[in-house]
Order: sequence, then C-alpha cells, then structure tokens
Amino acid sequence: MMRRRTHSGHCSLPRGAARAAAPVACPPRRGAPALAATLPATLLATLLAGTPLPALAAAPPPDRPATTVQPPPGEATPAPPRPSPATPVPAAQKPTAPDAALRATLENGLRVVIIPDRLAPVVTTEINYLAGSNDAPPGFPGTAHALEHMMFRGSAGLDRDQLSELGARLGGGYNADTTETVTQYYYTAPAEDLAVALKVEALRMNGLSLRAEDWDKERGAIEQEVSRDLSSPVYSYLSQLQAAMFAGTPYEHDALGTRPSFDKTDVKLLRGFYERWYAPNNAILVIAGDVDPPRALQQVKDAFGAIPRRTLPARKPFTLTPVQARTIHLPTDYPIGIATLAWRMPGLKAKDFAAADILGDVLGSQRAALYGLVPAGRALATQFSFQPKPDVGFAIAVGGFPKGSDPAPLLASMRGVIADTVAHGVDPALVQAAKTHELAQLGYRADSISGLANSWSQALAFQNLDSPDAIAAAYEAVTPDDVNRVARQFLQPAGMITAILTPQESPKPIAGKGFGGAESFASAPEKPVALPDWAANALRELRLPTPAPAPVVSTLPNGLRLIVQPEHVTSTVSVYGQIRQDTDLQEPPGKEGVSSVLDRMFDYGTERLDRLAFQKALDDIAAEENAGSTFSLKVPSRHFEDGLSLLAENELHPALPAAAFPVVQRQVAGQLAGLLASPDYLFERASVQAVVPPHDPALREATPHSVMALSLADVRGFVTAAYRPDLATIVVIGDVTPERARAAVEKSFGNWQASGPKPAVDLPPIPPNKSGHAYVPDRTSLQASAALLETLGARVDDPAHFTLTLGNEILGGGFSSRLYRDLRVKTGYVYSVSSALRWSRERSSYAVQFGADPGNVSKARDLVVRDLRDMAEHPVPAPELDRAKASLLRQIPLGRASFDAIGYEYLHLADLGLPLDQPDIAARHYLDTTPAQLQDAFRRWVRPDDLATVVKGPPGGG
Repeated sequence: MMRRRTHSGHCSLPRGAARAAAPVACPPRRGAPALAATLPATLLATLLAGTPLPALAAAPPPDRPATTVQPPPGEATPAPPRPSPATPVPAAQKPTAPDAALRATLENGLRVVIIPDRLAPVVTTEINYLAGSNDAPPGFPGTAHALEHMMFRGSAGLDRDQLSELGARLGGGYNADTTETVTQYYYTAPAEDLAVALKVEALRMNGLSLRAEDWDKERGAIEQEVSRDLSSPVYSYLSQLQAAMFAGTPYEHDALGTRPSFDKTDVKLLRGFYERWYAPNNAILVIAGDVDPPRALQQVKDAFGAIPRRTLPARKPFTLTPVQARTIHLPTDYPIGIATLAWRMPGLKAKDFAAADILGDVLGSQRAALYGLVPAGRALATQFSFQPKPDVGFAIAVGGFPKGSDPAPLLASMRGVIADTVAHGVDPALVQAAKTHELAQLGYRADSISGLANSWSQALAFQNLDSPDAIAAAYEAVTPDDVNRVARQFLQPAGMITAILTPQESPKPIAGKGFGGAESFASAPEKPVALPDWAANALRELRLPTPAPAPVVSTLPNGLRLIVQPEHVTSTVSVYGQIRQDTDLQEPPGKEGVSSVLDRMFDYGTERLDRLAFQKALDDIAAEENAGSTFSLKVPSRHFEDGLSLLAENELHPALPAAAFPVVQRQVAGQLAGLLASPDYLFERASVQAVVPPHDPALREATPHSVMALSLADVRGFVTAAYRPDLATIVVIGDVTPERARAAVEKSFGNWQASGPKPAVDLPPIPPNKSGHAYVPDRTSLQASAALLETLGARVDDPAHFTLTLGNEILGGGFSSRLYRDLRVKTGYVYSVSSALRWSRERSSYAVQFGADPGNVSKARDLVVRDLRDMAEHPVPAPELDRAKASLLRQIPLGRASFDAIGYEYLHLADLGLPLDQPDIAARHYLDTTPAQLQDAFRRWVRPDDLATVVKGPPGGG
C-alpha cells in the first residue's frame, strides 16, 4: 500500500444529532496544530496511539469523532496536504474531469470554479486569498493568522453576534486556515443555503470591522493557540526544521506567529494587511456540491460583483542558501522515541514536483526497504513523507524506537536505506506502483464534497494549475531515471538534518480534593440576535430534511449483515466493515494485549501471499486496504471483486507467521513500556478511573509482561473466538449495484463460519460516578488540558438521547454555544472547548474538554458547572432552542457528504443496534422538543455536582 494521504485537524461537520445518533466522518480537511500537522500523521497514529484505552462508552470507528467538537475560528497551518491526483481510469469514468467544472472570472478579477457533485444536498464554498504569513510585515510573522481570526469578528452588514448566530443556524462547518502563501475560508452547508454562505464571504471581503476592542479579546484567544502549539514537541521540532531548511526566506517562519508579535500587533497593522491583500483579484473561489453551476455563478456575481478590484503589492523574490547538516535533540512526552532524517526538496510548483512525489511514495511503500526495518525488528514503525509547499518542500524519514533504547542503530539503518537508494536507484516496479496509486486518487476525489473543493483549491491556489487533473500528465511522464535523479540531487548527507525526540519520564498522577467553590458570575440573559433580512428570510423556517435514500440491507446465511448504498458520483467503491468486539471482555485473563499483537500481525500478508506479495497485489489494482476488527477497502470499481477478495483473504486467512510473532511481540511490549508512563495515556486512564467502579473491565490494561507471556497459539485462538460473521457488518458504497455487491461479498465472505456461542461484547451498566479530581503532570506542556466527565443513566435507545443531544448543541455546538461564549468569547479562559455525549448499548457518558493556561482551569470549570446547572434550573429561551434545532436539522444532510461519512454512520448505528434511518427519527424529535422537555432531561440525567475533573499540564498546574 502506498503512502496514505492523511489530513489532520478539526472536524466542523455535523455536530449533535447526527453525531450523537450516529457520528459521521470528517472529510479531508486542514486545521491541526499548525506546523505539527505536517509530520506524517499515519506514523503518529501508529506510534502514539499505543494500545487503545478501553472507552467508558464505545467509541466510533477510526476518524469518526463522537464528540461535538467546537473548533476555534481559525488555525494557522502549513500548506495543506496537496491534491492527490491519480489513477489510470478512462477519461469517460472521471465525473469531475476539467470539462465538468464551470470556470469564470468576474470583472473585478475574482476567479470562480464550480464543480457539481450530487452525492448529497450539500455544498462547500472555499475562498482562497493568495496571501499568507510570507506576506506579513517584518517582525510580525503572525499577521495573516491574526487577520484570519478577525474575519470571524464581524463586518459591515453582519456583526460578530450575527455571524455566530448565522453560522449556528446554517448547521454546517465554517472555519479557516492560514499558510505561508494562502489563507482559506470554507463553509460546508446545505446546498439550499449557498447564497447565504456567499453573502457572508462577500461582506467579509469588502467591509471587515476590525475594531480595537475585538482584537483585544481575540489576542488572548490566539495566544492560547500559541501556547497549545508550543506544548507540542512535534511542533517544536518542525519549527526548528523549517527555520534550518529555509533560513533567510519567508518560509523560515511558521504561519502561527508568536506571543511577542501579537502583543505588538494593533488593528492599524491588521487593516493595512487586509486592504493590501484581501481583494477579489487576489482570490479564488471554489464551490463544490449539489449545485446548478450557471445558477451558482449568478449567485456569485450577485454577492461579489460590486466589490472593486485593488492594485496588489509586488512580492520580493528570495534565494535559498545551502542547508547545513545538524542534529536536533528534543525531549517529549511520547510513549516511544522518534528518530528523523530530513532534506530540502522541490516545491509544489517545481518542474520536479511529480518526480519528487513519486520518490516519496516509493520510499514510503510497504514493499520498500525503509518499511522493511519494521518486520526485521529494527524499528517500531517507519514512514517516509514528502511535504511540499508552493515554492519549497522537505522530506522526512521517520522511525520509532522503544523508550529507553539507543536510537543510534535505527538512525544508522535509516541512513543506510537512503544511501543505498541514492547509490543504486529505486525499484522500477515501485515507481510504476506509485504512479498507478497517484493516478488512482483522481477517482476518489468526488467521494467527499468538501474533499473535492479542497483538492481543487490546492491545485489552483497552491500549485497554480488549471485543475487537479492537470498534474496527471506529469505523473504519467515520470520515469525511474527521473526519480533517481531527484534522489541523487536532494537526499545527500551534506544537507541532512537529523532529529531525535526522546521520551522523558513524567511524574505520576496526583489525586486531589478538587477545586474550590464556584465563583459568582454575572449572568444577565443574552439578547436574541436579529439577523439581517437576507439571512433571516433564508433561514427562518424549521423543517425536516429530506430523508436519505434507503440502503439495500440483507443478511448472509452465516449471519453477516450487508448494507449497500449505490453512489455513482465517482467510479470507485469503498468498503467499510467491523466485527463487534470488546477486548476488555474477550481477552482471556492474563492474555491482555493479545488483540494488539494480532492487529500488527495482519500486516504480514495471508496464508497464500506473503507480506510483499500481498502488498504487490494491492498495488496492482490501486487499492487501499486495512484488515482487523475494523476493516476497509478503497478500490476502482472495475477492480471491486479483486479488491474485496484480497480484503477477505487478509481478514479471514491472515498469515500469522511464526517467524514474525516474536518480532511483533517485542515491538508491542516495547511500545507499551513507554505508553503506560506517558502523560496522554495517564490522562486518558485517569479519565476512565474517575467514572467507573473499581475492578471494572474497562480498567484492564495490557502490560509488557502480559504481552511477552503470550504465544502464537493465543493469537490464533483469539481470532477463532472473536472474529465471527454473526457479529460482523459490511457496508459497500460507490459505483456498484446491490446485486453485484451481494454476489461479491457472498463469494469472498460467504464461507466464513462462526464456532461456539456468541461472546459478550457489551460492557455492563454501571452506577453513577461521584465527583473527584486527578492531576497528571506533563513536563513538556505549557498549556493544561482538562476533562470534566460523568456517567449518565440514559440508554442510547431512550428518547432522552435526542433531547440531551439537542441540549448539548446549545451548550457546545458552535461559535454561539454557551460554553464557547462563556469560556472563550467573554473571558478568554480557553482557546477551544468541546462537549460530548458518548453512547454504547449499555453505557453513556458526558464530557466537557478544554485547553487553558493552568491558572484558568479552575475558573473555566466553574463556568462549565454554572452553565450545566442553568440547563436544569431554567427553561431554554425559545430563540436559543430554535437556533439549536435549526442547526441540528441542517446538519443531518451533511452526514452524507462523503463516502466515509455514510459508511461509518451505518457501522456506528449497527454497533449501537439502532435503525439505519436514525437521523430521520432524530430530526422529528428535535423539531418537537419543548423547553420543558429539555429542562426535564437535564434535571433528570445530568449531575453537575458529580463531574469528575482530570487535568494534564505543567507540573504544579493541577
């Protein structure tokens, strides 16, 4: 499998209803902790996730947050992941080929691209201003980022409160990110609200308020963001790496900015930046989704046509100087060590970009020598990542080593792999596989509406291309000689920067008596916000969303449940599967960790095909595959049967080779040794201990000792006992008919049989928890992370599920939510805050999480408690309730705006034992809920005085 395209960051898709009823996947999107987002995210997931901590209530499948997360308005990030052009598919099968897009340039210079995608009644607008941190005045590296934040503080015709109100009622996701050369603002909303989203962006382009009192408040929030990122060792590493790679150029500074620069920044400086760069002739607007392109273009003209163009400043050229080799040493709170080698590389606009990208794919392939260090037992994990920016780029080879071990042998092995590649060249077969994979990605673009908008934005704004497809010819032309030439030119020791991120011991958690009594806060009622007529008229009506098309559901004779959703927006098929499991209940006593060992053993191929042969078979059909208790496949539709056969072979007949078992066993044990002492793990474990009874199954944990006591027979026994078709669900979505999908699944999975009675896979109910406090010291963190948690007595099939979800939307569902308003806007205590309801079949819980300076944790907690009490003591005002209803009702269609969203929603509903039309059922409940019912639900189920508090942060900050 080639290097995955990964996108870290905030998910600002549907919150509340669709997510509590059935959490949905985030589409590829940006906005993670600034520069740290560029570190290979799949490696971080592999290295840092460790053995999953048993959840109080079942978590959704990967990449599907069950929380109602409130992202802050704006994130400074590096250049977002570039588009993933891709597969040699006949042109007629490309539904989003260049000629399917409507292009126009308004008289004022605004470039517009509109790409139809009928996957769901949803639209994403993404406006790209061609200015970023590289254009900041000297000494003010965060100017573009600061202005991005202020774009959410109101404009002429739409003040800050109206913008928040409108965003909440739209129900979609709106956010932004800042990079070195581009600042992006994006809305994902119901397609019927396109004109509203466009009007918002037009008002912000032409008349931003930029009031001094607003900047004084926003400065505190943005400095909280700086503290958060400076708490990340990865951010520290990448900041130093970028400074060394691009010294003397605008790229040496991250887009985030610094506290000193923000302290010096005033609205005059921000206004000057805004007036220089925020002009229609310096912007590209991308619209993707269920729209009529000519009508959408007219709406764009109506909104933006009168905005005058401006004369743009000239940009100064810069010259790169040679990189000086050096070694960076950094302490971390990670469970394992990370060793990296980095080199400067071409940028997105360079003629050698395609060859450099293919080189990155080749070196990152699981068939290549770098990954081979893992099965050889010389690394816990490895990855190679090419990270291009518009004018420059860098590549990072990363390897993981056990905490306490010497990284020198791993670094020597990594250097040897790269040196051998430079000296002897790459494998031509891997070059061809990489090209096939890159080209195949074109077929996957339209399976996410926001992802489609993002890929076009990357092509136009970052690469200066005509469309994402324009890079295809460059990929097709790449030869092994081109790849070898780029390797010889750039992967040289003289310009290599080495880094070692070493885990440090962290103090043990400290139990405490908790915080003192709540402070007294003035809590004058909030006045209803009157929207402008153009917004009020569009959003006034509360109505049920159109029900989604029903999938075709069947059950195979062996008990496997099959859900098929034909979607012909792209010539690909995605498969999502899960086997209901709870390792806390199913791992035999003394065999803790057997499931973690098994998870890694799936990487070693099948009984028929060894690791390399299996990977080649996937590469040959441009498939992406994962096996395990949660499994998946993405494949061009013409290769659907072949891909599904390989997935089934890996899932049902894994090789589990005897020679690999001791290697994997040592790797898992080595990772656990660091994980069990890491602050993040201790924080999560303290959170579970705070709310479950002593000796609860959720408190079981694997240890190095339990893993090293396992045998290969234990692993094989766990497969037999826990991997059963009568606990499995498979979802097939894409360019396939129900009949074809059923036939393929029966052929590949029909002979799978269960033995013995079904195991227990649901944790039993638990009593209400009591208030408590725990503090986890973290020496590497500048900011404290806090979680306030409690169990709920409500069941997932209780109608209170919907009522509590509606209340949670009021508390934590958006920029206008009570928690965001009180903890961020009014007081500046936190940078971000989220609240979440989590459900399993027998357990439920509620949690509020936030990050804050240590001195503000107690103050923020008191405000949370006050807001929760208010929900039970006073009816929610009708305007506030209507806003939450409007938000949740409009969010429901957004839960179908990508294949991932649809697939994981169905899996989650199946896991909870809920009907597949649960979002439609939820919508009716939301519409009918009264203030009295909402107040009664919070009075009955939520106990503010019993919230357990867990804090992780700087020593002495608890």
